Amino acid sequence: MGKRQFDDWLVGGISYTVIALFSLSCVLPMLYVLSYSIMNYSDYLANPFRLIPRRLDFAAYRQLFHFDLFYSGYKITVLITVVGTLLTLLLLLLSAYPLTKPGLKGRNVILSFVVFTMFFNGGLVPNYLLVKWLGIYDSVWALILPGCISVFNLLLMMTFIRTTVPAALEEAAIIDGANELHVLFRVILPLSLPALATFAIFSAVGYWNSYFAATLYISDRALWPLQVVLRELVVENNMGMLGSSAQLQMMMSEARSQPFTLKMATIVVTTLPILVVYPFLQRFFVKGMLLGSVKG
Repeated sequence: MGKRQFDDWLVGGISYTVIALFSLSCVLPMLYVLSYSIMNYSDYLANPFRLIPRRLDFAAYRQLFHFDLFYSGYKITVLITVVGTLLTLLLLLLSAYPLTKPGLKGRNVILSFVVFTMFFNGGLVPNYLLVKWLGIYDSVWALILPGCISVFNLLLMMTFIRTTVPAALEEAAIIDGANELHVLFRVILPLSLPALATFAIFSAVGYWNSYFAATLYISDRALWPLQVVLRELVVENNMGMLGSSAQLQMMMSEARSQPFTLKMATIVVTTLPILVVYPFLQRFFVKGMLLGSVKG
């Protein structure tokens, strides 16, 4: 018993140590980013590895919030994230449920075309021409519709419905007089919430970090999402984003003194919303990832 207890204690100690080191490796960079964003740039140059700043300096945040395009970019990003995520979940549900029916006419042909698009893509030029032909170029819909549904997520959703929702529930609802829409929204939807929450996280993060589509389909600066605005601010240092000459002078004087802290502030501002929302969806995320794999 003594040796067994020692072995259990040793294995537990090693496991907790590894987990603690891994957690520290994940948390420490975030703490450094937050610390550098409120640290005076001269203090950072004096000691780049300092975690706790000697004095708080919010000049980087003031500089960031003085950009007019920053607020419009935040609004556009929130809009496309919310609308795109809701539309993605709706299309996933409406597409996956019928394709799980073996008796659906043309099901194999439809699935063949769907899976084909996962391996072969038209490319940038056909996608660009399609967006122009649909008349959504230079609009928020160009940032939402092209990436609204993923074939891989569709296949996962089909598998989740097949393996998780008992066929007896659907048959019972149909016997009680429910039509297909009632079965979909009153039986399938409640049971699929864990999977939908998982796909919601994936979709929301994708839309929130959307950058490349905006560079292709958006020329109006007022419709730039947040990531493009920050690229203009941090990478290209485009002074034309400021409105007044006083703001321009402030930017020119401060950009040379704290370019690094400005980058850290932008990272904090862009990642904070996702970090705040994720804990509320984490339990659904874990459940949705496991349910489909546990059942046959």
